[in-house]
Amino acid sequence: MTDKHTKRRALGFALRVGVSLALLALLIRWLPSFDADKLWPDFNSATPFWLIGALALTVVGNLVATARWYEVAIALGLKVKPRRMFSHYMAGMFISNFVPTTVGGDVLRISRLSNDTGDGPHSFASVLLERLSGWIVLPVFTLLGLALDEEVRGLGAPARVAAITAMLTLLALGLILLLVGNQRFGRWVSRRDGWVRFVNGLHMGIDELRAKPRDTGRVLITAFAYQAVMLAAAGCAAKVVGIDGLGPTELMAFIPAVLIIQVLPIGLGGLGLREGALVLFLHDLAGMGDERAIAMGLLLYFLTVAGSLVGLPTLVFGGLHWQRVSRSRHEH
Repeated sequence: MTDKHTKRRALGFALRVGVSLALLALLIRWLPSFDADKLWPDFNSATPFWLIGALALTVVGNLVATARWYEVAIALGLKVKPRRMFSHYMAGMFISNFVPTTVGGDVLRISRLSNDTGDGPHSFASVLLERLSGWIVLPVFTLLGLALDEEVRGLGAPARVAAITAMLTLLALGLILLLVGNQRFGRWVSRRDGWVRFVNGLHMGIDELRAKPRDTGRVLITAFAYQAVMLAAAGCAAKVVGIDGLGPTELMAFIPAVLIIQVLPIGLGGLGLREGALVLFLHDLAGMGDERAIAMGLLLYFLTVAGSLVGLPTLVFGGLHWQRVSRSRHEH
């Protein structure tokens, strides 16, 4: 990597950190009466157990997310061991959390899976389809939570923003699937070379999932299981910071909307966006202060980063394995 690229990445990282800090500062300034002391929860004997539970569920979520990706890969005909996929997934997650772009983690996953399978287009498709499965599940959870809880629907702006976020996500996802899954589009990309062949891999992947409803069902089951685990982790995090009014339907209605909003390419790791969304959604809920909503957002970020630390050894040793495999292939 050239010095120019290194400087550009360092500048991008600094810019994202600056944007996140600016968003947090604007959020705090916008609040009518912010009290920094209220950011820290009132610890009690149950707090460590809620914290351990939140972290344990985050780790379990990583395992279930790997299972979701594995189910997609199997449906696409890729042959790879689950432990290798876990190594790739965690290495990519570590990159996404410690490098100023979430795309970098996906690129790492695609490149390592391609090296294992020798099938770049389907490896590319597996990562994107695994991502897209989450975009199906998140808005469904939000709309289901709103449908089940009349009190949550009556919150006004928070309910409207959550519903609009969910519906726009489903609309965007539907348009993407219609475009990429279109047969004319498939014929067009199949005649192209270079990077477009990877898009053709995504088109073929969608066709294969359409033809395999049972495999598609397993992918969706693991996708729902993953988000359910993450909602449970968020519920534990709420208890840690002293928020007691978040029941299952409140979590279903608002946390998926927060997860959608925080992936916008602004700031670092969703910092600022996530906390602002939680303040919006939880302001009129459970009679708690906005400071606790901000604390919950920061704790969720900490849990994500802490859970991804497993990816450091998989990044290092997985890379060494990759180099050995590549060297062996060249020798033969």
